[in-house]
Amino acid sequence: FGSKITSLFFALLFQVLVEANGSTRTLVLNRPKQLNALSSAMVTGLLKCFISYEEETTVKLLIVKGKGRAFCAGGDVAEVAQSINNDTWKYGADFFRTEFLLNYIIATYSKPQVSLLTGIVMGGGAGVSIHGRFRVATENTVFAMPETALGLFPDIGASYFLSRLPGFYGEYVGLTGARLDGAEMLACGLATHFVPLNRMSLLEESLKKVDTSDPFAICGIIDQFSQQPSVKGSSAMNRMEIINRCFSKRTVEEIISALEQEAPRVTNKLVTAAIQSLRKASPTSLKISLASIREGRLQTVGECLRREYRMVCHVMRGDFSRDFFEGCRAILVDKDRNPKWMPPTLDQVHDGVVG
Repeated sequence: FGSKITSLFFALLFQVLVEANGSTRTLVLNRPKQLNALSSAMVTGLLKCFISYEEETTVKLLIVKGKGRAFCAGGDVAEVAQSINNDTWKYGADFFRTEFLLNYIIATYSKPQVSLLTGIVMGGGAGVSIHGRFRVATENTVFAMPETALGLFPDIGASYFLSRLPGFYGEYVGLTGARLDGAEMLACGLATHFVPLNRMSLLEESLKKVDTSDPFAICGIIDQFSQQPSVKGSSAMNRMEIINRCFSKRTVEEIISALEQEAPRVTNKLVTAAIQSLRKASPTSLKISLASIREGRLQTVGECLRREYRMVCHVMRGDFSRDFFEGCRAILVDKDRNPKWMPPTLDQVHDGVVG
């Protein structure tokens, strides 16, 4: 029995690896089989590292990266949903409280953080990177906030950074769960740099030799390896007039209506894909998400995280809707990808849910 506890301890310990090189600490998210989805142990481990390194004068730079083909595919929400079904929503409340505290510490950190965004960056993965000073995308980066398809909403402080993207691009990304590549991340400001995959290890080696916390010096090093990639022709970044015209509307219903009016006039698949995504998503989640992003424009990152924490507690308690549990069942557990949302249509979502 004792050996089982010991092996469990080491399993948790090794979910975040720490490499020390001079003044640099590299934090490696180490659950490659789960695409580095953030477990409770990982979030706690990262939080301890960030708090500890803030105080250590010998540590001047933090690098965050993922092991394997993903940076981080998000928080382990299946683990949260299972715990709520089995016992109580308190486990989930603790998980999100710790995760959001980590997000806040990253957003207000005094030392530069460089996140190397190779592969998938979704949900909670954005929370441990986008709030940091430097975000380096590459050719295989895939970014998304897919929460509305899960019956949740873009959390981890997303209402802060999505609301600050150009025009109404944040509403588009947050509501549809659209996938962005590295060039699009750079173009909209989610990434600060784009470094080709074959130069990423050279960048990392250079950063490990750093002996300064000066962000201008760090930026100068990353600049030596970075490129300005072209955004592909079909990208939503090239259709910002359509994005702004549709996603600036006051309600989700009006956004969908505006997109449907655009559809016959546009040959690009962007509009039809957006309509399909919105039709598949949880109606309750869509309304909550739109209101959250709109509120986020007028709030600090701390205010956004506090509000999102209150919202996520309502979701976990099932106060207004059980869509989060149904979404986890359909997408993550049974994988039939056929969630039965309640209520099933936007017009049936009570205004009190959003208020």
